[in-house]
Amino acid sequence: MLQKLSILLFVLGIGCTTFAQDAYLDAKAENKEKTYVGQKTYRVKTFKQNFKAKKPKNIILLIGDGMGVTEVFSGLTANKGHLFLENFKAIGFSQTQSADNYITDSAAGGTALSTGKRTYNGAISVDMDKKPLKTILEEAEESGLATGLVATSAITHATPAVFIAHQPQRNMYEEIAADFLKTDIDVFIGGGKAHFTQRKDGRNLVEELKAKGYRYEEDINKIKRVKNGKLAALTADIHNGRVKERGELLPIATKTAIRILSNNKKGFFLMVEGSQIDWGGHANSTIYIVEEMLDFDRAIGKALEFAEKDGETLLVVTADHETGGMAITGGGFDTGSVTAAFPTHHHTAVMVPVFAYGPGAEEFTGIMKNTDIHDKIKELLLGK
Repeated sequence: MLQKLSILLFVLGIGCTTFAQDAYLDAKAENKEKTYVGQKTYRVKTFKQNFKAKKPKNIILLIGDGMGVTEVFSGLTANKGHLFLENFKAIGFSQTQSADNYITDSAAGGTALSTGKRTYNGAISVDMDKKPLKTILEEAEESGLATGLVATSAITHATPAVFIAHQPQRNMYEEIAADFLKTDIDVFIGGGKAHFTQRKDGRNLVEELKAKGYRYEEDINKIKRVKNGKLAALTADIHNGRVKERGELLPIATKTAIRILSNNKKGFFLMVEGSQIDWGGHANSTIYIVEEMLDFDRAIGKALEFAEKDGETLLVVTADHETGGMAITGGGFDTGSVTAAFPTHHHTAVMVPVFAYGPGAEEFTGIMKNTDIHDKIKELLLGK
């Protein structure tokens, strides 16, 4: 009897963890969340457009999950007419469809960006036959470059996962976490501690990471002081909270990852995800979307500060898909207020924007497929 009870509790525990990972899909906004009321704005700097090299030594791919043109414009309005994104003069559009669906999910959309191949919805960097596809992070690693991942979600969630893991389904969080131990990634910062330490196989992946030479941290105030070495930072059991709870985690984590990775003289590849723009779209919450869009833009600002000074760094900002079909129905630059309506709680099929800044930025204009973004990054960074 006791053994059966233990098994039941264990299964329930796994189920609760999975539910916590995906609870945002069922969130619904109240009417009061349809309007974002203007808040204190932040100053946006204009960065120079001349660079040291024609090809980049470093590439930072910044993914606003669920970020369409309307989400960008909601942030532009909320910050009273200015975003760091204004510094990106090379602008295009990405078609986001997956191999098996007109409307992609984050796993297939992310896999296209990571590997240059379209696959089925739910796939984590495996092809239609569930065979592993090599990611741009893995290829950069093999070429001697430093690599990193930053996300406001669990680091095991679909978008960050597709850069480092290979699994047939996106909800295989513990298997995805174990895949981190199969690489030599230099820095990763995000949630998901439970998938590393509270596992059905009994492994403690944090201790295994330490044994591999990683410095392990959970507190962003300690994380931001790390200057070199290998860093594994898990800042929440599952996902990090919303902006009011997590504060400046994303801009700080972005700046920290860049500082550590830039120690590699050969160069680096870094992916930064503003994960929760998507969740605001699923909830149809204008407030949630705007808060996350502004937070993502501030992280972009940190990347721009480095890229301007470095002169050999390309920044590419895009999305895996749009979420919610957001339509702005009211607001104003003078007040910073935004009112929106939504036809769906799910992803949509529309093209998403692509912004580029730095050497090679001119390659990212016009209408592209999501796989083209990978191919252009690979050619510019690795020459192949």
